[in-house]
Amino acid sequence: MGDHQAKALLEAPDESTLKGLRDRAILAVLLYHGLRREEAAQLQVSDIQERRGIQHLKIHGKGGKVRYLPLHPIAAGRIHLYLERSGHHLDDKKVPLFIPLRGKTTGAGVSANGIYTVVEAYAKKAGIEVAGLGVHGLRATAATNALDHEADIAKVQAWLGHANISTTKIYDRRENRPEDSPTYKVKY
Repeated sequence: MGDHQAKALLEAPDESTLKGLRDRAILAVLLYHGLRREEAAQLQVSDIQERRGIQHLKIHGKGGKVRYLPLHPIAAGRIHLYLERSGHHLDDKKVPLFIPLRGKTTGAGVSANGIYTVVEAYAKKAGIEVAGLGVHGLRATAATNALDHEADIAKVQAWLGHANISTTKIYDRRENRPEDSPTYKVKY
């Protein structure tokens, strides 16, 4: 997915509704932090933490590994707007960051499948039809965007929570762009 499609996806939810505010925050967390859907679903309000004067997300990754990612300012703004409107965090910070808005309130957050449904619905709304799009596609988009903007691949590896850099290289979709082919670098 290209940058213009990512922007369209980020702007697809209606910001005048609580659902739209929540979904704008979910999409921002995914696209600005490259999270797995399970990681986004597990986020709690208490996972927004101050570290060295900077807000971070405490991510509970695969295999019980915890990593801290600086909270992107746009994602932070969207999260705070959503929390301000929902108010569900006021009594207890140990509550899910993203809560379902329909059905019985069980105290559980939006599920990993619910995160997938959010991505799928807004991709359709934004007219985005990219093969392999889904939450994992957004993860690859975030990684490729970071690498495009000169992030070090080893830092992207840690950011994504990969044990092996070869896994990170799979997410690097820059090689799939014909305009970046070495063919165009050959000059005689």
